[in-house]
Amino acid sequence: MTIIETDRLRLRHFTLEDAEFARELVNDPAWLRFIGDRGVRTLEDARVYIGKTLTHYEQHGFGAYVVEVIETGVPIGNCGLFKREGLPGVDVGFAFLEKYRGRGYAWEAATAVLRLARERFELKRIEAFTVPYNADSSRLLEKLGLRFERTLRMPGDSEDVSQYAIEWGNENPLGERRVLE
Repeated sequence: MTIIETDRLRLRHFTLEDAEFARELVNDPAWLRFIGDRGVRTLEDARVYIGKTLTHYEQHGFGAYVVEVIETGVPIGNCGLFKREGLPGVDVGFAFLEKYRGRGYAWEAATAVLRLARERFELKRIEAFTVPYNADSSRLLEKLGLRFERTLRMPGDSEDVSQYAIEWGNENPLGERRVLE
C-alpha cells in the first residue's frame, strides 16, 4: 500500500514479499556499522524481521516504509517513523543501499516522512538518533531541520548516540506534498 509519493519516490508498507530486499538492506555494511546487526541471515529471518514491522504498523499506525524509485519500482532503502520501547517520542530513521546513496533519495524520502508525521499523524515533535561517527546521517538530519540536542545511551545499548529533534508550531516549513490515504 502506497503511503506517500514524491517526484521520484514511492514509500509503501513492507510486505512479506520484501524478504530478499530486507535481508540485503539490513546486511549492508553501512547498516551493520551504523545501525547494528539484526541477525537477519535467511529469508525466514527476514520475514520474521518484517513481521515486527507489520506489528509496528498495527500498534502505532506507522513504521518503516520501503522506498522505491517510481520509474522502475526498484526498492532502494527504507525510511519511516518509529516508536521505540523505553523512549517517549517518535523518531525518523532511514537507510539506503550503497548504490543509491548520494543521489538525494534519503533527503527526499525523509522530507516526505516528516510531512507525513506532521500532517497525517499530527505529531508536534520528531526525534532522530545516530551514532556520533555517522557524519553523513548527522548532516542529513541538520539539512532536514533537526537540531542536535544531546548524547545519550538508548535502553539496552552499549554505545552512545546523538539525539536530534525538530518541533513544529502552526507553520508548515515542509511545504505541500501528495499524502495518499
